[in-house]
Amino acid sequence: MATGGRAVAVNSRAAWEDVVERLVAERGDALTRYALFMCGNRDDAADLVQEALVKTFGRLRNGFTIVSAESYVRRAILTTYLDAGRRSSRWRKIAHLEAAPELGAEHDAEIAARIDVHAQLMTLTVRERACVVLRYYDDLKVDDIATELKLSSGAVKRYLSDGLAKLKITLADPGDRHTSTREGGINA
Repeated sequence: MATGGRAVAVNSRAAWEDVVERLVAERGDALTRYALFMCGNRDDAADLVQEALVKTFGRLRNGFTIVSAESYVRRAILTTYLDAGRRSSRWRKIAHLEAAPELGAEHDAEIAARIDVHAQLMTLTVRERACVVLRYYDDLKVDDIATELKLSSGAVKRYLSDGLAKLKITLADPGDRHTSTREGGINA
């Protein structure tokens, strides 16, 4: 609700509910996609969005526009995701390791794995994934990511470098890995 380009603070509960309803109706899919890129699972993404909405609007908030409300919810999605990552990493330090059976690598399975970027994002650490998503999905600069995650620019560059290196290896075409060795000695 804006008049003359300025957001007008509305003190009634009905106006607050209207902002939440409009945000979910107009930007709900975009928020869910954002959360999906963070966590890689559609159900967990829906939970992240729900939790972020509750955190943002848990107490009566007035004066939000759709744009400002979306930025608050996006920030809540990011912090909720990072907090969950910290909790799970602490748990992994004390939990028993669980062995996963190795699956046979079929050609179709390799192609599906290379195409499924979401699955590949899940191979990254929590901070690597957050940095990659913020850089390439939110189109933030390194300094902005550093500010958002409360890290140094060097740490963000390192997380981006490590994450992209892992993605490059897992998303590379198997034929490309051996191209340089095949070209080397045959026609020389």
